[in-house]
Amino acid sequence: MNQIEPGKRSECAHPDVPGFSARSRGSFRLGDRVQLQGASGDLHTVTITENGWFNTAKASFPLADLLGRDEGSLIRSREGREFLAFRPRRLDYCLSMPRGAAIIYPKDAAQILQSADIFTGARVFECGAGSGALTISLLEMIGEAGQLVSVEEREDFADIAQANVDLWFGHPHPAWQLQRGRLGDIDLDALYGSHYFDRAVIDLLDPWSYLDDLYNLLVPGGVLCCYVTTVTQVSTLVEALRSDGHFGFTCTEETIQRQWHTEGLALRPEHQMVGHTGFLVTCRVLASGARRPKKLGNTPKAAKINGGQWSPEDDWEQVRLGQRNPAERKTRRVRRDVVRRAEYWARGNNSAVSDPPRPNRKLAPGRPPKH
Repeated sequence: MNQIEPGKRSECAHPDVPGFSARSRGSFRLGDRVQLQGASGDLHTVTITENGWFNTAKASFPLADLLGRDEGSLIRSREGREFLAFRPRRLDYCLSMPRGAAIIYPKDAAQILQSADIFTGARVFECGAGSGALTISLLEMIGEAGQLVSVEEREDFADIAQANVDLWFGHPHPAWQLQRGRLGDIDLDALYGSHYFDRAVIDLLDPWSYLDDLYNLLVPGGVLCCYVTTVTQVSTLVEALRSDGHFGFTCTEETIQRQWHTEGLALRPEHQMVGHTGFLVTCRVLASGARRPKKLGNTPKAAKINGGQWSPEDDWEQVRLGQRNPAERKTRRVRRDVVRRAEYWARGNNSAVSDPPRPNRKLAPGRPPKH
């Protein structure tokens, strides 16, 4: 297990030093990543080298032709095909970078930054670095004044995440520490102390198994954000958070993204969309000795059965699913009114009047209402 000393910062290149490629400005230089967009919207990402070439089945040109040009310049290939040249956005990089584990999509990463309230200078704990897509977004948000500690159990995923993050920033980020190992096996309390981190973002199959560790990591009022992909995970996690007693203000949400087709008068949603990718379950850490507020009034029936917990042997009841049964008195009244209206029309009395009888109005048999 490769552990980095807490607070230790890696040496990094200055933006003016050649080879520093993260968030470059001005004209294109050697080593810059460039995204080429063709007339049909096709995208190609290249890195400028002195002797390199851009080659596809229908277009080619030397990459040195990009040197000294500004972003947004038009490049013409030897075959006459044209491309616009830009530096890739973080979104473009994360979607196209090499990956081992599935990445957290940009739409979910953006929601995590908001729901977990990631801020500049924050001390953030990340478990499940994966391929490094979310790590890049977290580092750009907290800046060099913050601190991000990422834990990744698999060595191969950790190597991929390390390389992807270093390639994006052009150097080892000084605010990032990558711990290789399992969350339960790393003595984080000895490394950083208890209640050290402001925020925690967890991408694990069973985050409910580590609630005690996460509570000890987070400061009172800190935000815990868990990324899970299935409804069964959501149910298990939410019930575990409620039973634990150290967390409150639980919220479950997901983000769905849909682009639009906009050409001339053809303005419509695209046929395909980025639908469900995952759920975000966020909550706040309670102060020591505090508990969630109790609701006044009668205890709901659902809370009286097994403490509100669900098991496969339980009967499916509306009250346990959060649904409210209508009052019997209301059901009888609605049934009486609608049956009478149906019988009235069935007798053919609609030929005498234009409207059916009013609800709750007593009618003599076979006698239409007065107008």
